[in-house]
Amino acid sequence: MSNLNGAYYGPSIPPPSKSYHRHGRGSSCNPCSCLFGCLCNCIFQIIFTILIVLGVIALVLWLVLRPNKVNFYVTNATLTQFDYSTTNNTLYYDLAVNMTIRNPNKRIGIYYDLIEARGMYQGQRFVSQNLERFYQGHKNTSYLHPVFKGQNLVLLGDREKTNYNNEKNLGIYEMEMKLYMRIRLKIGWIKTHKIKPKIECDFKVPLESSGRSVNFEETRCHLDW
Repeated sequence: MSNLNGAYYGPSIPPPSKSYHRHGRGSSCNPCSCLFGCLCNCIFQIIFTILIVLGVIALVLWLVLRPNKVNFYVTNATLTQFDYSTTNNTLYYDLAVNMTIRNPNKRIGIYYDLIEARGMYQGQRFVSQNLERFYQGHKNTSYLHPVFKGQNLVLLGDREKTNYNNEKNLGIYEMEMKLYMRIRLKIGWIKTHKIKPKIECDFKVPLESSGRSVNFEETRCHLDW
């Protein structure tokens, strides 16, 4: 056959197909991001596990110990002097208080490492005294006998002075005593760290020299942890 100048008269040859690479939406994880996510997940699981364990321990301790609130009472008070001088703003006082502390718990003892008793009148502190420290056993009743005697500078406003004169005429005074404590609990052979509760006692006490025959009413104190 003769040369046909390189022409090709056979079937048509399709053009080469173009391939396109389409990036998928989900990309591979960044190593730093994956590591940070795993670390956060592990920390969360550890914290969650610790909280569950602590909750179970607290529940078991509560079921075993069944802790009850310690009760404080002012059972009696004697006031033989309570004079306020407006010339020098001095209060002269002689107050004796009897208190009981009832620990109703079967398995918890209490160390009273510090007891500071403060005598208060109309929001003003007129005396402070540290009482003897002691240990209170299970299901035990202990007794405190703070005695406040002396004189001290007390600044009363006009309203407080009016209240004082009214109470003086009645022969009965509204008093307040606060106990600031540092205690430790003893559970078996375990002793807790120091706790600082505050006890507030409001009571009315008659002045003995007034000649009035008034029986003292036992007062329950308020415990603030």
